[in-house]
Amino acid sequence: MTEPSKVIHVRNVGHEISENDLLQLFQPFGVITKLVMLRAKNQALLQMQDVSSAVNALQFYANVQPSIRGRNVYVQFSSHQELTTMDQNSQGRGDEPNRILLVTIHQMLYPITVEVLNQVFSPHGFVEKIVTFQKSAGFQALIQYQSRQSAVVARSALQGRNIYDGCCQLDIQFSNLDELQVNYNNERSRDFTNPNLPTEQKGRPSQPGYGDAGSMYVQASGAREVVFPQMANAAAIAAAFGGGLPPGISGTNDRCTVLVSNLNTDRIDEDKLFNLFSIYGNIVRIKLLRNKPDHALIQMGDGFQAELAVHFLKGAMLFGKRMEVNFSKYPSITQGADTHEYMNSNLNRFNRNAAKNYRYCCSPTKMIHLSTLPQDVTEEEILNLLEEHGTIVNSKLFEMNGKKQALVQFENEEQATEALVCKHATSLSGSIIRISFSQLQTI
Repeated sequence: MTEPSKVIHVRNVGHEISENDLLQLFQPFGVITKLVMLRAKNQALLQMQDVSSAVNALQFYANVQPSIRGRNVYVQFSSHQELTTMDQNSQGRGDEPNRILLVTIHQMLYPITVEVLNQVFSPHGFVEKIVTFQKSAGFQALIQYQSRQSAVVARSALQGRNIYDGCCQLDIQFSNLDELQVNYNNERSRDFTNPNLPTEQKGRPSQPGYGDAGSMYVQASGAREVVFPQMANAAAIAAAFGGGLPPGISGTNDRCTVLVSNLNTDRIDEDKLFNLFSIYGNIVRIKLLRNKPDHALIQMGDGFQAELAVHFLKGAMLFGKRMEVNFSKYPSITQGADTHEYMNSNLNRFNRNAAKNYRYCCSPTKMIHLSTLPQDVTEEEILNLLEEHGTIVNSKLFEMNGKKQALVQFENEEQATEALVCKHATSLSGSIIRISFSQLQTI
């Protein structure tokens, strides 16, 4: 084996695997200081804060096969002792520099237009022309800069980055073309040096099957963008689950309201139901039924989110009762004095980072993940907060991107569910904490 190093070499990193997926795999073992995605080689280099953290990670994964989205990945110490700027810029294919870039977009959850591409690539130099098209490799674009140097800089800065948070990943290589021929200025092609070209009669969209993602996006640092999506159809969302919907999910349901029964009437309320069901989608409103106190109606943001909630929560244990979760015969809940409104709640998890939140949907587990913790929080404070809900088997406090997070493992799923339902969105030393189920099997 290579000499221990704080740099870990990861192989078999497919295009469906994101930076966040790799961070999730290693963050329980310590602070991650650098991550380089070598997309052309299906590899990644990841630097821990110290050698002992990297040793702990590799010792653990020597006995447990690491897997991301159904794909086994393979880890070993890197021959590098430290990641340098040169390493971080070595993500290209090494082909001949040219002013025209060939861009392939992976995990394309949202439509990509000429305008979006121009926003992403123009900060690195004057973009003369853009042509987009659909190929067997996926959605692609040719982007012609005024100078070769601009193309080199853009490729170095953007290779492997996401246009939107968690998706639409850029895979960039140099084209062997000398000049792009653009005949029309429209959403699929544009000649920025000739604004007088015709738009042509609008034909079928170049990206069938994606629909309108209804997204509002704002430019953030560099080419990263933060997206606030309302995903339009399950076909697009499927990419968040690694290319296909989870077994048992049809993606065709259009009923937004679910009926929950066999609730513990002494301990349940609308906010606790919100904390649990908001893991699977945005909540519009909730109503506890007066004539059936152990029943509740929950209106989700759309039919797909409702289907996820029914699928993952049917039969889950909460407060000593096994919940029944089914689709309601009512398409929506009428607003009234006995309904609780959540449509505009900033606690709805899917207002942003929707793709990432879909990816983390699962049935209740024994392990919960806590984030947005106070920076000076101690492990003892976290245990004191949660221990009333059950037997804590293991716990780990760690730092990720400069922010404190924690994993807490309970004896069973019901105890973890109770802790999440009761303590998500509560205040700890002035911070509103966020709790989700973790799919890690052990700490």
